[in-house]
Amino acid sequence: MKRSKINEIIRQGDEFIRSFGYIMPPFAYWTPGQMKDRASDMQGLIKAGMGWDITDYGQGKFDELGLFLFTTRNGDAADLTKGTGMLYAEKIMISRQDQISPMHRHNVKAEDIINRGGGTLTLELFAPAADGTIDEKADVTVPVDGIMRTLPAGGILRLDPGESVTLMPGVWHAFWGEGGDVLIGEVSTVNDDKTDNVFRDPIGRFSTIEEDEDPLYLLVSDYDRFFA
Repeated sequence: MKRSKINEIIRQGDEFIRSFGYIMPPFAYWTPGQMKDRASDMQGLIKAGMGWDITDYGQGKFDELGLFLFTTRNGDAADLTKGTGMLYAEKIMISRQDQISPMHRHNVKAEDIINRGGGTLTLELFAPAADGTIDEKADVTVPVDGIMRTLPAGGILRLDPGESVTLMPGVWHAFWGEGGDVLIGEVSTVNDDKTDNVFRDPIGRFSTIEEDEDPLYLLVSDYDRFFA
């Protein structure tokens, strides 16, 4: 993706988020220069992978296959083994109308996916087979606002604004906006986007960036290089 495209997506996304009365944390608007000046303050954010995340999954067609994310808080995966500490994470996301977030599952993360406003959030769901791959025949059962729903393999679940679904580790899911762009909340156990995303098809998690202009704000995928 071109950096200019990412910058424009961030501007549009920020406006969309604000239209629902959601206010981003102050560090969202630190410029790269301000982040460098505050590098010592940034270490917790960097380690937790908090911040902007615009991905086209390395496929170069963001409008068709992509997702806008911002991680607002995230705990430490080491705490999960201890069973105590900051065991949770939170994101705000935007799924554009007919923009696919591709079929994937998580090994560790359980997550609530919440339609915070806009169009209908539409999910395609599969249960995992014993070896972790997709079970093409088994029903899949998920809680929708605490009420159990059972769908056939590949069943479509539609969430209107205010509705949510809980996805346990292993449940395969793809999603997109239907009838309009969707503001999505995600509340989950500790999030690790570098290692805990298993995609059905070979695909990248982060974008390859063409630097055609300066970044408006850094992405989480910029941190390792920027703060090296």
